[in-house]
Amino acid sequence: MALALGALMPFTFSPYDYAWLAIPALGGWLWLICQGSSFRVGYAFGFGWFGLGAWWLAPTLNTFGHLPWVAAVFCVILVGAVMALLPALWAWITTRTAGNTHWILISFPLAAVATEWLRGHIFTGLPWTALGNLMLDTPAIGWAAWFGVYGMALLPALIAASLLLLITHKEKKWGSFGLVLATLLVLLAPQPEAGKGELYQAALIQGNIPQDQKWDAAFVNETMFRYAGLSAEVAQKSDIIIWPEAAVPFFLSRASGWDVWLSDEIAAWKTPLLFGGLKLTGESTANNGLFAHDPQQQERQFAGKQHLVPFGEYVPSWIPFLHALVPEIADFRPAEDSGVVEARGIQYGALICYESLFPEQARQRVEQGAQVLVNVTNDAWYGTTPAAWQHFQAARMRAVETGRFVLRAANTGVTAIIGPDGKVVSSLPWWTKAALKGEFQLSDSRTAYVQWGDWPLLSTLLLLIIPLIRGRGAYD
Repeated sequence: MALALGALMPFTFSPYDYAWLAIPALGGWLWLICQGSSFRVGYAFGFGWFGLGAWWLAPTLNTFGHLPWVAAVFCVILVGAVMALLPALWAWITTRTAGNTHWILISFPLAAVATEWLRGHIFTGLPWTALGNLMLDTPAIGWAAWFGVYGMALLPALIAASLLLLITHKEKKWGSFGLVLATLLVLLAPQPEAGKGELYQAALIQGNIPQDQKWDAAFVNETMFRYAGLSAEVAQKSDIIIWPEAAVPFFLSRASGWDVWLSDEIAAWKTPLLFGGLKLTGESTANNGLFAHDPQQQERQFAGKQHLVPFGEYVPSWIPFLHALVPEIADFRPAEDSGVVEARGIQYGALICYESLFPEQARQRVEQGAQVLVNVTNDAWYGTTPAAWQHFQAARMRAVETGRFVLRAANTGVTAIIGPDGKVVSSLPWWTKAALKGEFQLSDSRTAYVQWGDWPLLSTLLLLIIPLIRGRGAYD
């Protein structure tokens, strides 16, 4: 039953967006936890959530990683098996500190926040389908600018625990109290940041290059001419043009002819271009990142990707033999720059693909002076699976946490302009070749989350330490 309830969780996120389904799923799981065998029940729920929910990884590994189906499916099972340990820990903490008492009203939400934070950091972090993302498009979303996506996990967990107590506990007052508290949190939620000041025009280019052609030398001409053609159509009415991750699929430093051609194109547009590309860092290593080319400046700027994808962009040092088994794994290096580029006096914070999952990455860009965030990505890896939409959902949360517009240019979608309240201002249809024209505004403000990060949240979690030491039902 716990496995089935966990398997419902992926449907609460995009593109399905049945966020309300999380409440009965979490509530039913909590009821099972309170019956006993909390770690086992927690593990089953986690495997349903992350193992079955990550099914899209298998076709990706099979098609582009060239792994046999058996090996690809095994990798999905392995991901689920590891990630399931965190919901198991969540369940164990809940029963360790509250037992089967009304104190689950405190322990279950706090344990949710603790394990969601761990999920974003342990083993380099994988906060895919973060529970807090469910609060997007709700009146409570303003709290994300204070406590970030991990703090937002508290609210659905609190509602689920309150409803369970209201239905099953002999003293209904505790469930009623929890629902009143959750209602107050929603009603008293601060308003998210709103755009202010001068409007700027952005043109986000969605090239829609198939993944099997993207790195094929035979299609380089088609790729470059397609991006240039779409850009030329919108350049005169744009303040900035943005191409997706690795839109230029080769090293410009090794292709002088293409380098000159691109410079001439940008000079003719008279509009700055931000484009995803690769930068050599050594004999066989490189940075993946964002170039900024302004025809009014002599040199291109570069902001490199700092949080790389393990097993996709590099091989962890503790398993170097993996390169021999799967030679397709790249050998990128994490960049050490500020993550910010400047064009016509505007500071753009670069979030390269996977980085948009991590709130600390966006926060660091704002601390370095970013007035608007630019998320360039290539989600063609995932085909038409839900993965691209779940990735997009994370980018929306970064906008609220930082109080910044997010300009998201994706190869096949989802290309969109996201407001600082997390709402989609404009977007392109998925898997189409087009240019998205839209407005954005700058911000120099710093939200509470930008100023303090996760420290206030982690301090609150100290409430769990003494009960954990004392044992079951320790709040009593």
